[in-house]
Amino acid sequence: MDECCDRSSYDDTFDDRFARRQARRYRRRGLNGTQEQMVAFLSERGLEGASVLEIGGGVGELHVELLRRGAGQVTNTEISPNYETEAAELLGRSGMTGRVTRQFVDIAAAPQDVPEADVVVLHRVVCCYPDYERLLAAAGGHARRMLVFSHPPGGPLTRGMTRFDNALRRLRGNDFRTFAHSPAKMVATLQQQGLTPTFRHRGWSWHVVGLER
Repeated sequence: MDECCDRSSYDDTFDDRFARRQARRYRRRGLNGTQEQMVAFLSERGLEGASVLEIGGGVGELHVELLRRGAGQVTNTEISPNYETEAAELLGRSGMTGRVTRQFVDIAAAPQDVPEADVVVLHRVVCCYPDYERLLAAAGGHARRMLVFSHPPGGPLTRGMTRFDNALRRLRGNDFRTFAHSPAKMVATLQQQGLTPTFRHRGWSWHVVGLER
C-alpha cells in the first residue's frame, strides 16, 4: 500500500485512537451488518478447519468471528503497527492468540511473502488501494476455495463523495487517499484468477461480493 499515500499519513489516519474505537465498538455491538454478511457467506459454505487470510484485518474482529465459527488458523496482513495492541488484547480475551499469525506486508507488492489460504477476506481495503488490479489479483491468487470482499457502491454519488473526502484531506495536509474503483472491473479481475461470484449483498454504504473457485 506504499504507493497510495505517504506512509506517515496512512499511520496518522489509522492511528491507535482509530484502533481503540474499532475494538470498543466490536466489544459493545459485535460485527456490523456488512461484516455479518461476509461471515454468513463463508459460514454457509463451510468453514470447519479452513485456513483464513485476512488482508488489512485491523484489530481482527472479523477473523475472530470466523474462528468461532469453525475456521482453523488465520494469517492477517497489515501495513500499520497501530492495531497491534488492540488486536493482541482481543485475541487474548477470545483465547485465540495461538491461532492467528499477524504479518506486516503488502500482499500486492510481495505476494510471495504471504501464504495461500482456503479463504481470503478483504473488508474496506480495496477502496484504500490505488492499484486494485494488482491487489485483487494477488488476493485471488491466494484463495484456494473462497474470497469475499466489501467495496463502496459504484456510481456518481460514490465518486463525488470520494473526491470531496480527498479534497478535505488535501487541505489538511494528509496524503492518504480513498478510491472509487469500478465494481464490475474489480469482480472481473477476480474472475481472471479463476473465481466465480456466487453471492452479492448491496448495502447503503458497502456492498459485499463472495466468490468461489
